[in-house]
Amino acid sequence: MGKPHVVIVGGGATGAALAHDLTLRGVRVTIVERGEVTSGTTGRHHGLLHSGARYAVKDQESAKECIQENMILRKIAPGTFELNNGLFVAITDEDMAYHDAFLAGLETCAIPYQEITTQEALQREPNLNPAVKAAVEVPDGTMDAMRLPLRFLATAQHNGAVIKTYTQVTKLLMKDKTVVGVRVRDHVTEKTYDIGADLVVNAAGAWSDKIAAMAGVHVPMQPSPGVLVAVYGRWNNMVLNRMHRSGDGDIILPQRTLSVIGTSSWVVKDPDQLEMKKEHIELMYKMGAMLVPAVKNAPMRAAWAAARPLIGSESGATTGRELSRTFKCFDHEDRDNVIGFVTITGGKATTARGMAEVTANVVVEKLGLDVACRTREVVLLPHTAYYRRGV
Repeated sequence: MGKPHVVIVGGGATGAALAHDLTLRGVRVTIVERGEVTSGTTGRHHGLLHSGARYAVKDQESAKECIQENMILRKIAPGTFELNNGLFVAITDEDMAYHDAFLAGLETCAIPYQEITTQEALQREPNLNPAVKAAVEVPDGTMDAMRLPLRFLATAQHNGAVIKTYTQVTKLLMKDKTVVGVRVRDHVTEKTYDIGADLVVNAAGAWSDKIAAMAGVHVPMQPSPGVLVAVYGRWNNMVLNRMHRSGDGDIILPQRTLSVIGTSSWVVKDPDQLEMKKEHIELMYKMGAMLVPAVKNAPMRAAWAAARPLIGSESGATTGRELSRTFKCFDHEDRDNVIGFVTITGGKATTARGMAEVTANVVVEKLGLDVACRTREVVLLPHTAYYRRGV
């Protein structure tokens, strides 16, 4: 009997990590992605390796996921991250009022931290707002948005995964209440064809509900875009955050010779319809300057938006900040009586490996396999190996 075959819909960070996990467990995998890999939300995020500190007060489940995955990724993807640490700083009295709750949250979530003096903070970050009142160092880092997913994909490909880009799912193939494959449109050849599968995983991120609807089921999620602005000049070397509840323009990441300011937040029904509002760009400059005054006059390199795939009620959110950054795996057989179909959505780039582990555990159990996860230890191939077939 041959290996069971799983089709993964979505070639972002989660689909890539899942393909890696499943191939290590002896599953035959095909990824279908409607564009280039990482062309959705994955390729448009900040590039932050989260310590979890941003969520340590309001969203502790996500915070714990982030710090756990942060430490695992350092081991399995060496050289991918700039391990420059993060600095949470209080600028206003309102920020200072958050200080004690912030430290308590870090303790609860087991996130390593160190309080440093304002003098030391300004020595390390000379462009920091001199009005800084307090500073706390945490193990944040930065990364190129594409390189970690490409390492997952390269390793999965090396272990037999087939990755079909510019290949869009147009239909889920069903026999009665069982998903048995996908119908796809190849946007290069303009051909339509079917791919059979023992199980299909919906890892389409902000587009997950659109894919789920093809099976007649609903995924309770809310696409929440945010605007990011990259300016010329590396104005800080650590990741700088305001010490308050997550808000607009309260983080600046150094990315090579640029600085990335983010982010705003609102909600949409269609993740393909993201309006780049001028006032959101202006807000990033204004709020970013609260952290680093020099960015106020820094020339803009680029501005873009990415739709976060947040779990939650479509009617209960107005900005997206009300919703958790955690993830959820939906087994549609248990939930909706649709067999052979699983959805994984939510989460962050930092937690993609953990999301994949949870999902792969569900998948192999449904396929009748008893194979443990190995992705916590297996060191990934370099991102360049993705482009070298046969490595």
